[in-house]
Amino acid sequence: MFCCITLLTGCSLPQVSAEERLFLPLSVEFLDEYVLPSQEFEGTRVGGLSAIAYERQSDRFFVLSDDRSNFAPARFYTLAMQIDTTNPEAAQIADVTLEQTTALQNPEGEPYASGSVDPEALVLSPRQSIFVASEGDTSQGIPPFIDEFDRTTGEWLNALPIPRRYIPGEQDGEPLGVQNNLSFESLAINPGGFTTQSGYVEPFRLFAATESSLAQDASTDATVGEPIRLLHYLVGEDLPSLLAEHLYPLEPTPDGVISNGLTELLVLDQAGHFLSLERTFGVMGAGAKLFQLAIADATDTSGIPRFGGDLRTIQPIRKQLLLDLRELGITLDNLEAMTLGPRLPDGSQSLILLSDDNFSENQKTQFLLFRLTGL
Repeated sequence: MFCCITLLTGCSLPQVSAEERLFLPLSVEFLDEYVLPSQEFEGTRVGGLSAIAYERQSDRFFVLSDDRSNFAPARFYTLAMQIDTTNPEAAQIADVTLEQTTALQNPEGEPYASGSVDPEALVLSPRQSIFVASEGDTSQGIPPFIDEFDRTTGEWLNALPIPRRYIPGEQDGEPLGVQNNLSFESLAINPGGFTTQSGYVEPFRLFAATESSLAQDASTDATVGEPIRLLHYLVGEDLPSLLAEHLYPLEPTPDGVISNGLTELLVLDQAGHFLSLERTFGVMGAGAKLFQLAIADATDTSGIPRFGGDLRTIQPIRKQLLLDLRELGITLDNLEAMTLGPRLPDGSQSLILLSDDNFSENQKTQFLLFRLTGL
């Protein structure tokens, strides 16, 4: 027994910190870039693509335009992506083909009027619907929303409850609610919901986050990132309910950056692991970072109406940098969308990022393909 103890204590065993044990052993490998040619499709100008979701059963992607019904009615597209796996070690995007346009309808059954909506996020639900988040327009008094639509017709179906603290306004003479053009930018869905033989859809969880902090939470300390609130909903046959809310710490804004925000979330498993995409823009152009998140021990902040200057009593969502995309050696555009795609020939998971060209001739619609391992 003594010899065994001596042998074990003398071994050089790898030391794993408690922080590291919170995260999955993920790695990402960049495979390819594909730029969608400028085009019109079914009478719409294709651009402003701000959200993407993949459906494995049909091998199709659903892509949301953030057109505020200015160029055409607010809409999403269905598209097919051909991934060339001739070389399994270096898969490439061979082609992207648009197949269908679906206009979103407001609760009155009409297309959204120009300027009345700012669609920025989309997820597919297990009950054959889509959820879309709109930033609204605080300058025009238009509140944000997270609503459910029929994925075939675009018909409005339902609305998730938005807490009062998110609605733009004032309280005791201080600004309240989402900031203009910094509202709901991210949606993610837990794939746990499923349909039983009787047709009943098990409740599922949906997550939403704003691009930056609420007005009442905004930080005055440039050395720390803005405190963003992540909403956790339970969606079932009964009225959707808000289960919890957590603090997401945005990275501090680097010098020379004029725009810094959280643009997408992606659920990885049932244990509270996510990917997040943060995007910057400034004098050095566009930048983006991928993080792995662990929310299991994050404080529920739904009972905190305002974040004060001292957040040490709050356990935020834990983050781990996965990839700084500026290290890829390619020119990045305005990356706002992210989804898990089809499996690659070696069984690994593909990850696809997509940029919003802002309908600008000086920008591009950029698809980036990665191999994600460690799930």
